[in-house]
Amino acid sequence: MGRRRHRRVETVVTKPALEELELFDPLAPETHADPYPIYAALRDQGPLYRTPREAWLVLAYEPAVTILRDHDRFSVEHSRYRKKREDNLLGPTERGLENIMLFKDPPDHTRLRDLVNKAFTPRVVERLRTRIREIVDELLDEVEERGEMDVITDFAYPLPVRVIAEMLGVPPEDRDRFKGWSRGVAPILDPDLDEATFVRVAEAGLALAAYFDGLVSERRAHPRTDLVSELIVAEDEGEKLTEEELRATLILLLVAGHETTMNLIGNGLHALLRHRGELQRLIDDPSHSRTAVEELLRFDGPVHLTARTAKEPVEIAGTSIEPGDMCVVVLGAANRDPAQFPEPERLDITRHPNRHIAFSAGGHFCVGATLARVEGEIAFETLLRRFPKIAPASDDVRYRATVTLRGLEALPVTF
Repeated sequence: MGRRRHRRVETVVTKPALEELELFDPLAPETHADPYPIYAALRDQGPLYRTPREAWLVLAYEPAVTILRDHDRFSVEHSRYRKKREDNLLGPTERGLENIMLFKDPPDHTRLRDLVNKAFTPRVVERLRTRIREIVDELLDEVEERGEMDVITDFAYPLPVRVIAEMLGVPPEDRDRFKGWSRGVAPILDPDLDEATFVRVAEAGLALAAYFDGLVSERRAHPRTDLVSELIVAEDEGEKLTEEELRATLILLLVAGHETTMNLIGNGLHALLRHRGELQRLIDDPSHSRTAVEELLRFDGPVHLTARTAKEPVEIAGTSIEPGDMCVVVLGAANRDPAQFPEPERLDITRHPNRHIAFSAGGHFCVGATLARVEGEIAFETLLRRFPKIAPASDDVRYRATVTLRGLEALPVTF
């Protein structure tokens, strides 16, 4: 039988008119369905765009990478917390949340990251492959006879939650409790929170903190071979990890440990279902799974943006940035910059090279990137091998309201 040829479908991007952009807020939740034509139109005007919220939107690849790697002139500290700290107005919840590693600059970030890195080395993650395959097959076994599922609820969410929960040592009966808490905490990564949202974040954060306080107490009395026990040992051996940092790190590992992979699988499968030629290429040749994951991360990644605050005057791509200015690096826009990626609007599961920044860059490159990649690779390869006739069950696809984390509410399919 001859080798099947696949026709590549070119994606035509219809960009908004310039007058439409003048009143447009790119960070507004209503743009989530498809922000990419807007980003392309804005980038045509220049690599940086001043938003109605008085933040700089960084849309091009080179300035994005420059800012992400420049820890001397740009800070990750949340501007909201910094101002309140200066005014001595930080509440207990904010003091807890500001201990999250994502909001810390070196040297504190480096110290915390070095502790966590040991659990996510490529060697450690490779040892998890067999267990990840077992979990994937168990989840697909549960839905096979139904002939349909919601990819998010039945597959993309429980897979990474079970993996990270087992790594942390969370009992199986407690896993379902995390979904609401994680959804509640997720907006803390957004660059601008209203008071109502912050209250919900605080409530979820306190619930998670209370849970992990109990788990830490239990592990202090009865240590095991899990990540919680290892972090406790690191804390007890010196001043490397405070009690507040331990709690914040556990919350971050749980939330980030499953949100990234859940969105990778959901967004990625949605993209494949809209590009049937590429879906069929992957079904026909599963050896493309690794490069497919990289392309899906680039095309519609799980983390859409990240923020930095200028610490001193700096010029980026011909634009003068003042101290205190927030620069919102739109990873999704940078990953479709035609100066870096030929035909960026086309999905190509064999794209190479593919130097996307879906996991950020520099010192804050995602610590769990290797784990997310392996989970995604196994998930797509197994799902498409077992259910090659997979198809969307509905055209009504909605993205969650979070700005930083980009993920679907649901993705119903038949197979």
